[in-house]
Amino acid sequence: MPKGIKLVRWSPPDMGALFVVTGPSGTGKTTLVKAALENIPSLSFSVSATTRRIREGENDGVDYHFLSGEKFSEAIEQREFLEWAEVYGNRYGTLRRPVESAINAGQSIILDIDPQGAEQIRKEMPTAISVFILPPSRKALENRLVRRQTDSVEIIRNRMEEASKQLSQCRHFDYLLINDDLESAIQQFQGIIISELAKRIRRKSLVRQFTYE
Repeated sequence: MPKGIKLVRWSPPDMGALFVVTGPSGTGKTTLVKAALENIPSLSFSVSATTRRIREGENDGVDYHFLSGEKFSEAIEQREFLEWAEVYGNRYGTLRRPVESAINAGQSIILDIDPQGAEQIRKEMPTAISVFILPPSRKALENRLVRRQTDSVEIIRNRMEEASKQLSQCRHFDYLLINDDLESAIQQFQGIIISELAKRIRRKSLVRQFTYE
């Protein structure tokens, strides 16, 4: 897999950021996120909370924060989630406190979620940076799904219908990135993250250092 921007030396920001990444299945967002996590220090993936049962080999707080249905409902009532959703009878969500603690400590968090989850986060944390990964065209996206050879024609049709709905939400995102060439897309995606983390508002210690405030 292409590696993108490799940071040899890195001065972490005083305050991190929350990055929200969305895109239809087949746009390569998971690959972009994985490369960013490998190359950018102080960037990590959020550990979600869930009501599903813990599986063999999983650890609470590492793979997921495992909560009972009652505790999850209480957390919703107390607005402890930045976003949450129910998937196949289990609920999943992003806890607010760990994300805010990481950001205040200079760490950054990246989330790979659907547009509905991204909309919830925009309301709960307007400072989050949102990136929508686009295919070169709808036809190109369909061709990618077909080349996978993992889904039936019916599943691909359903995925394309869902993708059309998701693509219409791109107008609400801060950054739009077309994943046509993977190496270029990886570099652009990491460039967005690095640029955001280099902003003055996140590096007040440098302002104090060089302005003698």
